[in-house]
Amino acid sequence: MDAREALGLIGSGKTLTRAEAEATMGSVMAGEATPAQLGALLAALRVRGETMDEIVGFASAMRRAAVKVTLSVADAVDIVGTGGSRNDPFNISTVASVVAAAAGAKVAKHGNRASSGKCGAADVLEALGVKIDLGPEAAARCVDEVGLAFLFAARYHPAMRHAGPVRREMGIRTVFNILGPLANPAGVRRMVLGVATPELGETMARVLGELGAHHVLVVHGADGLDEISPTGPTLVWELRDGAVRQSSIDPAALGLPLASVGDILSGDPAANAATARSIIGGETGARRSAVLLNAGAALIVAGLADGLREGMATAARVIDSGGARDTLDRFIATSQRLGVAEAATA
Repeated sequence: MDAREALGLIGSGKTLTRAEAEATMGSVMAGEATPAQLGALLAALRVRGETMDEIVGFASAMRRAAVKVTLSVADAVDIVGTGGSRNDPFNISTVASVVAAAAGAKVAKHGNRASSGKCGAADVLEALGVKIDLGPEAAARCVDEVGLAFLFAARYHPAMRHAGPVRREMGIRTVFNILGPLANPAGVRRMVLGVATPELGETMARVLGELGAHHVLVVHGADGLDEISPTGPTLVWELRDGAVRQSSIDPAALGLPLASVGDILSGDPAANAATARSIIGGETGARRSAVLLNAGAALIVAGLADGLREGMATAARVIDSGGARDTLDRFIATSQRLGVAEAATA
């Protein structure tokens, strides 16, 4: 099935089966859809809403088309969001990834440049001095040596070049915003995944279960954040042992003062890099709280903490001891060294 055939089915009020969705996305990844066909398909899905089977099928095709990263560990984690938050916070998940790695997690951080906000994970890491476009072997080495690697979506999903121009011209959220976090090239099965709308929460948890995930926390924070928020309650859908359980996180109950969204807003890449350095250097306040919450959650899915209080306490210790700062510095130096070696053998 190609994009034109899929559009015909959707236009007649039908949904795609998992196999039809996978074939359709495979056609898109192969460059067989015209811009008009792809734009119409994305718009139709946006208006009607994507079913779980459609998302699973689309994600399966994207995973199949990706450049694969083979890690030496089976329990790597990712902290990632769909984007599209009503507000634009600093790069919480990126800083939390560094802290989680410092605490012993193996983190394969999948991300891109900004899509909905001012600064994406790739932008802030590049501003910090990280070599963001390592290939699969170098990225796997980086995880081995530092506990952390960045998997730049533009490098690992070359087939997305067929969809990129249409997405940019449309300028709205499409199914690709959902698919990016589901298509980690390292095939991680443990994640903290932020969603911008609560309607996506259970669906994304169940989709990840169908895709083979082991332990996932799908979260939707107060003020519409696709993160665990320090500004109010966060809804949580936990996938574990094949079952999905819904709960919530109240920062006040964890001893954190409630913040306002203005306390955690983003800036340009240079400002986000300075924020990351400040938090990792021991800054106190709302931005630290946001990082502790999300790094603590990552330690839960990594199997390194039994609950959020324990995970947050561990995250705080590695910041205050200087461990997170050392991990960031080693990440920068190692990524640059591996990048030079990779270029020399290209």
